[in-house]
Amino acid sequence: MIRRITLAFAVLAATTAPAFAHLDPLEHGSFMAGLSHPLFGLDHILVMIAVGLWAAQIGGRAMWAVPAAFVATMAVGFGLAVSGIALPFVEPAILASVVALGLLVAMAVRLDTVASAAIVAVFALFHGHAHGGELGAAGALQFGAGFVIATALLHAAGIGLGLTVARLSGGMAARILGGLTALAGLVLAFG
Repeated sequence: MIRRITLAFAVLAATTAPAFAHLDPLEHGSFMAGLSHPLFGLDHILVMIAVGLWAAQIGGRAMWAVPAAFVATMAVGFGLAVSGIALPFVEPAILASVVALGLLVAMAVRLDTVASAAIVAVFALFHGHAHGGELGAAGALQFGAGFVIATALLHAAGIGLGLTVARLSGGMAARILGGLTALAGLVLAFG
């Protein structure tokens, strides 16, 4: 089972190209561009799935509250960028989020729901800002709605994956996926 999960992760990693997530800003502004944006960047996919995995590991209210905190704060970051308000260290914070969330899943860290939501919210602010910073002002509402929906769907996929692998492997497969996520984050940051 673990071999299959590792193979699936490797196939996903090999078929995802981070550079494709950052579209030409002139092509941005549509709902479909926003919907597809998070699906074409390894950093985006890894973080969104990791948020879902971690929420599933924590369980209870965290399964909806942690992803909801990410989505809501990401929308705030998007609004800041579209409004022209700069944030420092956006790209390093995004890369750090891949490593940090991967480690949280790998170590099966169980914090209370509020603390967990706060952690993902900090990272979400930077993810949202990056989306808005690439867009400019053209079609912000449609694009924003698209990437919010895509992000929520990726969180749901992470929760589903987390619940499934917990039943099949007692949580070890999720921890392995978390470790692979953190490792991928290091490769993205320093590779």
